[in-house]
Amino acid sequence: MSLTFESIRFGSVEIPSEDVIEFPFGLIGLEGLRYALIDRNPGTGFLWLHSVDDPALALPVVSPHGFFSEFELEIAPEDRERTGIQDADGAQLYVTVRASPNPLDITANLRAPLVVHEGRGYQVINLREDAPLQAPLFTLPVQAPAEQSHSIDAA
Repeated sequence: MSLTFESIRFGSVEIPSEDVIEFPFGLIGLEGLRYALIDRNPGTGFLWLHSVDDPALALPVVSPHGFFSEFELEIAPEDRERTGIQDADGAQLYVTVRASPNPLDITANLRAPLVVHEGRGYQVINLREDAPLQAPLFTLPVQAPAEQSHSIDAA
């Protein structure tokens, strides 16, 4: 069975009903409990977490491991109790992305990742000290200082 919902960004979207993710406690600062992950640009790593009830509500998300190789999640004890998830093994992890016209200003929220497991999603607090609210998603490559050339003047 499938579910069709409207999206301001993408028009009419049809997904398998089992792809609906229930967020029983909602998402911080957002309304709605039912969302779906939409992959509009396969291979980029960027997905849209789209509300199936609000055509205007869609957030870009990425897997933190695709952009932050050292990412680790330490779930707060109150979140473990509230969600029943002791660790993220076997779950899908996503972080929300704050878009910007300048790619160097695009950031990901590593402090409050999304944990999706068995059709349920939870936004949890990451207790890792190295998990910022706004981690740059892209950076310029570090260039080695140019070697100085020395010339010897022949007299």
